Amino acid sequence: MKQHYVMPVGVDDFRRVREEYYYVDKTDFVKSLIDGHSQATLITRPRRFGKTLTLSMLYYFFTMENAETNRPLFEGCNIEKAGEKYMKLQGSKPTVFISLKDIKQANYSAMITKFSSLMQETYYLYDYLRESECLNDSEKTYFDSVINRRANDVDLQDSLKKLTTWLNRYHKKPALVLIDEYDAPIQYAFDYGYYDEAITFMRNYLSAVLKSNPNLDFAVITGVLRIAKESIFSSLNNLEVASVASGRYQRVMGFDENEIKQIAEDFHCAEKLAEIEKWYDGYNFSGVNIYNPWSAINYILHDCRPSVYWLNTSGNSIVKELLKRTDKQQGRELKQLLQGGSVTAKIDEGVIYTDIYKNRNALYTMLLTTGYLTPAAEPDPQVYSDMIDLRIPNREVRTVYEKEIVNRIEEMDGNPNLLYLFKALLTGDAETFSDELNDYLLALTSYYDTANKESFYHGFVLGLTALLTSEYKVISNRESGYGRFDIALLPDNNHKTAVIMEFKVAETESELKQLSEAALNQIESKEYMTDLKNDNIDQIWQYGIAFCGKKCHITAKV
Repeated sequence: MKQHYVMPVGVDDFRRVREEYYYVDKTDFVKSLIDGHSQATLITRPRRFGKTLTLSMLYYFFTMENAETNRPLFEGCNIEKAGEKYMKLQGSKPTVFISLKDIKQANYSAMITKFSSLMQETYYLYDYLRESECLNDSEKTYFDSVINRRANDVDLQDSLKKLTTWLNRYHKKPALVLIDEYDAPIQYAFDYGYYDEAITFMRNYLSAVLKSNPNLDFAVITGVLRIAKESIFSSLNNLEVASVASGRYQRVMGFDENEIKQIAEDFHCAEKLAEIEKWYDGYNFSGVNIYNPWSAINYILHDCRPSVYWLNTSGNSIVKELLKRTDKQQGRELKQLLQGGSVTAKIDEGVIYTDIYKNRNALYTMLLTTGYLTPAAEPDPQVYSDMIDLRIPNREVRTVYEKEIVNRIEEMDGNPNLLYLFKALLTGDAETFSDELNDYLLALTSYYDTANKESFYHGFVLGLTALLTSEYKVISNRESGYGRFDIALLPDNNHKTAVIMEFKVAETESELKQLSEAALNQIESKEYMTDLKNDNIDQIWQYGIAFCGKKCHITAKV
């Protein structure tokens, strides 16, 4: 089949992608499943990483429905190149593909209504079963109750299992079941306060079809979280989990380095690979380096313009909650993350929603599974440990932390504006910079904070400038020239302005102006700018800043 050169943004139907859009070949996954699969496989990945498209691919390959029409979709793909041993299984299984991603209602009754509609639509696809001799009168009555949306929540819990029973009976082959975004109803139930009812329903619905079901060939399930402690999956001894931190199928969703290189070549933007890597690479799935596919294809679709694409597809409520509940330890850890460092957390991939905000490890587990953090290094397969070093994957994700931190700080007092402060800092507007910094000192510090003298002020300004780390390297207390400067900002582009700052602490407010001038003179006399000049930066703003209590004075020159 001909390769098209239009990016499939938001298109997750495999047929449409193959017939109308650019396709990155992921059919090796089909081969892997044929070579050997578990009775049930759960693959967890962040949103917009290709989960629905992957299951759609499996559906079009295996389903007996329109098998001959579907066969050309795999022409030229890796699965066809693997040989007839594999292609003879194309169109060989009765297959059920359902997606739960749209079940996001505000109460339990509405959730059941939506489930009823979903199963009605699913049963319509197999109405030939109703007309066959395979169903007895009682089963036809049940079938009709689902079709007519009269089935209650208890009846619906068996609806998927019963469908596999009838498919096996009719085709004399056990069914393949594909379930997309299985945890979406649970997430929304947690958000809207009917979590316990939803968990009970989902446990019975999924366990019925997955546990000890002789009519099931095998199942592939996708989601964001592995929810185990509520016993949704804990009773299944046949479940294989492939998560972001462990397990097989690392390359099935997202783009690996070879795929990104091929995409860049096909769209004539190979010179942009470094930028794509900086913005959208960085995910570590069980030791394999993966790029965010949604962001990469949007980047190319938008004429290679770097921007925040993935993070705008859903709310950032989890990061907001992290900031709301940050204690001193997590504050230090967040600062480490923003500066390119890592934090260590105990990861429990069977996390339950009710634990997320009760302890730091559950929260960091959630940040890992949802794509806001990623393992800092490949795990050692010889050493088991649930302690993992985590880092922010790339510049795009760091942007959301910075944005939410800015929002959080400004919510605390409603007056200072970090955007004005940063603009003044980077343009040499010492008067505005001084005004905004004074506002922050007044709003966010106490007498006891400022009593710690220069170490406090140093940390305070360092914490603010850490929010610029997506575009600047923030350096603190580094030797240069004949001494050690306090803070410097080095841009990622030599044509941007650099900043160097030196701090002094005054005993009285009357000394502020004099000491700020002394701090500025110290930058020059001790040649603190030596290293910055060696980097051939076009312009360097120098700031001498003097503090006294909740006030400061700033002297600047370029």
